[in-house]
Amino acid sequence: MLQSPTAGAAVIDRAPATSAAVAAVGVTRRYGSGEAAVDALRGITIDIERGQFAAIMGPSGSGKSTLMHVLAGLDQPTTGNVHVAGQDITAMGDAQLTKLRREHIGFVFQAFNLLPTLTAEENILLPLQLAGRRVDQAWYDAVVERVGLADRVTHRPSELSGGQQQRVAVARALVTEPTVLFADEPTGNLDSKSSHEVLELLRDAAGSFGQTTVMVTHDADAAAAADRLIHIEDGVVVSDEVSK
Repeated sequence: MLQSPTAGAAVIDRAPATSAAVAAVGVTRRYGSGEAAVDALRGITIDIERGQFAAIMGPSGSGKSTLMHVLAGLDQPTTGNVHVAGQDITAMGDAQLTKLRREHIGFVFQAFNLLPTLTAEENILLPLQLAGRRVDQAWYDAVVERVGLADRVTHRPSELSGGQQQRVAVARALVTEPTVLFADEPTGNLDSKSSHEVLELLRDAAGSFGQTTVMVTHDADAAAAADRLIHIEDGVVVSDEVSK
């Protein structure tokens, strides 16, 4: 697990570790040009190992959300490469990226992003339907049981609490068995009790299912749930610690 070089330092060009679920190699991201240019990422090289629950933390404007978007293929780096499940996604076209995200990436956002006219079950299964994939009933049942929604799957979002809606969102991400789950401020809209429950759920998914998870947060309490903390400031990694 490597930290990025400081700005201006040479970037080592290398392939990511074979055990990495997702990796960045010499990644930069510049917005704009000339004197108005903003460098959101400045040469980040980092591996997230399979089965790891990593939190990316930093102040507003540090580049943490940009890094997540680049790792998830939602944004292109200006230079450098990103690998997901051993595939270099940097040069992929839109169709290839869409296919890769459907097969390898799950998302949980601060906003629950549930369709209000669908039941919890229908929301959970929607990514599989969009991808034309068969539902593995045993896996679906295991996920629903794990997130504590077995008795709520017929309810629509308006009939669920905020914490329950986020549980639906987590289940929706897990049911596709993604290589890596990205969680963007997943507790930002929740009270402290619901936040704790969702964080325990993400930790449990890593421990019980071996689910690789990358969470972006500004909350130190949320970050403490992860087993690895990557701290970013001004587009570079300033610390990278594993707590075991």
